[in-house]
Amino acid sequence: MTEVGNGRSRVVLMPCDSYEEEAVYQALKAGISLLGGMEALVKREERVLLKPNLVRKAKLSRAVVTHPAVVGAAARLLREAGVKEITAGDSCGVGTAVSAAAAVGMDETLEKYRVPLVDFTGMGAVPYEDGVQAKSFFLSREVFEADAIINVCKMKTHALERITGAVKNMYGCIHGLHKAKGHTVYPSADSFARMLTDLNRFLKPRLYIMDGIVAMEGNGPTSGDPVSMNVLLMSQDPVALDSVFCRLVNLKPELVPTNYHGEKLGLGSWREEEIELVLAEKGTFLEISMEEAEKRFGKADFDVDRRRVKSDFWVKLGRFFNVFQKKPYVDREKCVKCGVCVESCPVEGKALAFQNGRREPPVYDYKKCIRCFCCQEMCPHKAIKVR
Repeated sequence: MTEVGNGRSRVVLMPCDSYEEEAVYQALKAGISLLGGMEALVKREERVLLKPNLVRKAKLSRAVVTHPAVVGAAARLLREAGVKEITAGDSCGVGTAVSAAAAVGMDETLEKYRVPLVDFTGMGAVPYEDGVQAKSFFLSREVFEADAIINVCKMKTHALERITGAVKNMYGCIHGLHKAKGHTVYPSADSFARMLTDLNRFLKPRLYIMDGIVAMEGNGPTSGDPVSMNVLLMSQDPVALDSVFCRLVNLKPELVPTNYHGEKLGLGSWREEEIELVLAEKGTFLEISMEEAEKRFGKADFDVDRRRVKSDFWVKLGRFFNVFQKKPYVDREKCVKCGVCVESCPVEGKALAFQNGRREPPVYDYKKCIRCFCCQEMCPHKAIKVR
C-alpha cells in the first residue's frame, strides 16, 4: 500500500460488516472525509435531497432497498455539517416511497435527524439542451427544487443494464408514469443508458454512496438473493463507482452500458488507470490497487450476467426475427396472479395480459414486448425471470 495520490477519480471503499447504526456512521464519516468531508460537498444554506433506492415495498432482509442505517448516517453527517433543509424521497415503480420506507423502518431512522421522507410529486418537462439521448426530463418537483442531491444507492444486479448502482439510481428522480414511459422511448439497454447518463449530467449529484454491506445478486433488482459484500463505497464519479462495483463481482466494467456510455459522454471513467482507490485503516488513509480491492472485498462467483453482447449485425438480425434475445417469462409455480406485472408494463396495448380472467398466470405477446423488464423488476413474488 502507498500514500494517497491525486489526479484520478477517487473511489472510497470502507469495510463494514454490520448495519449497526454507529458502525455504519463511523465508516461513512471516515470515507467521506477522504472526499473532503461533508462540509466541502454541500453548503449549510443549501436544500439537500437524499435519494435512496426505494424501488418498491419489500422486507429489509431481501436487500431490495437502500438500508435505513446508511441513509440515516448520511442524514446525521449532513446535520453535523450544519445543513438545515434536508429531505429524502423517491418515485417508486409500485406503491409509494413512504410505504416502502415504513416497511424497513427508514422513516423512523430519518425522524431522529428531523428529515421528512416524501413521495416525489410531478412538476413537468424540464429541457436539457446538452442532452445527447434525452433533451428533456419529466422531473419530480422535489428534485428540481433541491440545491444539492446525495445519491444513496444499493449494490444490485439488473436484467437490462447488468447492474444497478450509482448511475441507475437517479432514474427515481423521474416522476411516476413517466418512468414507465421512458422505457418505451429508450427501449434498448444502450439508449436507456445514454438517457441515464444525460440525467446524471443534468442533475449533477454532489456525492454517490453505495450500500454494499449486503448486496443483491441473481434475479435483481428486486427478485434476487442477498449476499454479504461487507463494504460501503463513495465517490463523486458515478461511473468510477459502478466500475469498482463491477470489478468486485468479476464483471468487466465496459460490458455495463451505463459505464460504457457514461465515459463516452463525459460523466466519468471506468478505466482502472483513471481510478484511485482509497480507504481508511487504523486511522491512516491509504491507496490500494484494484487487485487488493478485489482480494479484500470481491466475490468472484457473484451471480451476474457476464456474457458479451453479440455484434450489431446479430443483434439487429435477432430483433428482426425475434430470436436470440433475452426475454422475461413467468414461473407458473410462483405466480400468484396479483397483476403487478401487467400494471407495470409500459407498452401501449400491454405486452402481457391475463387470459380467461385471472385463473391462469398472465401471458406474453413477445411481438409487443420491448424487453425493458419492468415486469420482472416489479414482481413482488420472484415469479418472473429472464432467459
